[in-house]
Amino acid sequence: MSQSTMTAIGVEGGKGPAEALRPREIPRPEAKPGQVLIAVKAAGINRPDILQRLGGYPPPPGAPDTIGLEVAGEVVEPAGRWKAGDAVCALLGGGGYAEFAACDARHALPIPKGLDLVQAAALPETVFTVYANVFEHGALKPGETFLVHGATSGIGTIAIQMAKAAGARVIATARGAEKAAEARRLGADIAIDAKAEDFAEVVKREGGVDVVLDMVAGDYFPKELDALKTGGRIVFIAALGGGEISFPVFRLMQKRAVVTGSTLRPRDPDEKARLAREVERVVWPWIEAGKVKPLVERTFPLAEAGKAHALMESGDFVGKIVLTVD
Repeated sequence: MSQSTMTAIGVEGGKGPAEALRPREIPRPEAKPGQVLIAVKAAGINRPDILQRLGGYPPPPGAPDTIGLEVAGEVVEPAGRWKAGDAVCALLGGGGYAEFAACDARHALPIPKGLDLVQAAALPETVFTVYANVFEHGALKPGETFLVHGATSGIGTIAIQMAKAAGARVIATARGAEKAAEARRLGADIAIDAKAEDFAEVVKREGGVDVVLDMVAGDYFPKELDALKTGGRIVFIAALGGGEISFPVFRLMQKRAVVTGSTLRPRDPDEKARLAREVERVVWPWIEAGKVKPLVERTFPLAEAGKAHALMESGDFVGKIVLTVD
């Protein structure tokens, strides 16, 4: 392989099942003005990656068409605050499943003290998502009650810890007693086995909830609205239970509720840079104090990205799955 090419993971046939992910040789990216080039050592796996593999989540204009939204590694072409050799983790528009990745220098962050590159690769997409949606759109405040579904997912595990670090009371739902127990170990004040209990009834018994981070949608929405305190906020980041919801307008009015949601990937570079500064200011100290820690269930070598996707699709994991690059 020449210095002008690299190994990256492509989807054979353009879209397909997990086993369609295969290594291929492609041109090495060139850093544009204001960008750093990173020698990737680890890349986080996220559910949007699966959507892209299936053909349902195209990259934004100008982003690589290969998969991967977060990496950690070493700067080889510097820009901005970074010099060659700096260890960074970074939020990408795509292209993380590869030996090299280029990104806006403002979207890279230092590795938090106490973490290795594999752990750091599990942070950017997840932490940016939780910070933007829970603390900005959801405006979670100390002393409020926060509800998160999918407690043992990458998002769920970090959201529990970040909300606790911010001084909130946390209620988490999970599918199964073992996953509920894991949520409690992560700091959830109340963990609900959604297969055995009606989460809305439990939340109402506990006095209701101020902020909901919802990645389910579907028939969860009316239950969340019912359990919401007056002036509460529901924030959507996915719709694993169905993208169409029944919207009880008068109930919404009675609760003075706010229903919102967002995606991270299509945001413009300046907005992502602003978020990066906020994450470094607010969340990095929590990580370095040991209040927030990414959980990595398993690592796979880059060439086995298909096995990593299959594990994510099985749901039989806690936290994050990470690819490693030799």
